[in-house]
Amino acid sequence: MEIVVDEATVFATTGGRDRDPGRPDIVLLHGAGMDHGVWTLQARYLARRSGNVLALDLPGHGRSGGAPAERIEDLADWVIRVLDARGVAHAAIAGHSMGALVALAAAARHPARVRGIVLLGAAQAMPVHPDLLGAARAGDPAAVEFVLSWGFGRRAQLGGARVPGLWMLGGGARLLSQPGAAAALGADLAACAAYTSGPEHAARVSCRALVVAGAQDRMAPPKGARALAAAIAGARYVEIAECGHMMTIEQPDATLDAMAGAL
Repeated sequence: MEIVVDEATVFATTGGRDRDPGRPDIVLLHGAGMDHGVWTLQARYLARRSGNVLALDLPGHGRSGGAPAERIEDLADWVIRVLDARGVAHAAIAGHSMGALVALAAAARHPARVRGIVLLGAAQAMPVHPDLLGAARAGDPAAVEFVLSWGFGRRAQLGGARVPGLWMLGGGARLLSQPGAAAALGADLAACAAYTSGPEHAARVSCRALVVAGAQDRMAPPKGARALAAAIAGARYVEIAECGHMMTIEQPDATLDAMAGAL
């Protein structure tokens, strides 16, 4: 489906179901350089069992118009404007990686609009190595190779997909090689590197919160995820075994099991 926000088209998937005003609303946010496709294995289930789903393409990503945002806080405010455009009073927000930072910022900046957050593959700060940032800014294919090699866990590097015929690394490479994906990846990594409000935002969260980490995550290691959970009052922490950073693809069932109750 398409929504118009800030005079630009926003694309979202709904998990195959129209919005029912009597059901709770759930927003799914992807990570750097990605799009709604990373939620394919969760969106349909959540739409049937948990509530109304909006798996968004962030500005300048996938099939959404506009330009990638320069600040995490700007994306958080944009998500609230998406809710306004859909007539949604409040929603739960699940975000992966950069999307988790956006969810965290949205909960802190707009507490009346966010009824719960699920933060997957995140920490209070997510610094980016200067070489990776430079390669991404320059559109160097090495940036995609680095993200894939560090983003997927050991089993995913060898195959091990739970879905027959799914090649996880190949799918990731295809996603990060779409038109415009290189520019989006560079902008996203810069936004993550510049985000310094994580501790402040974590302290301001007043809704239910769940932090989910992959035990083999090298991009947002469990140590940082545990610290994030400890910084949010009442937050729960779940760690998924044999899983890297790309948990929605690597361990879709375990990720869904963790998310479903929280949403």
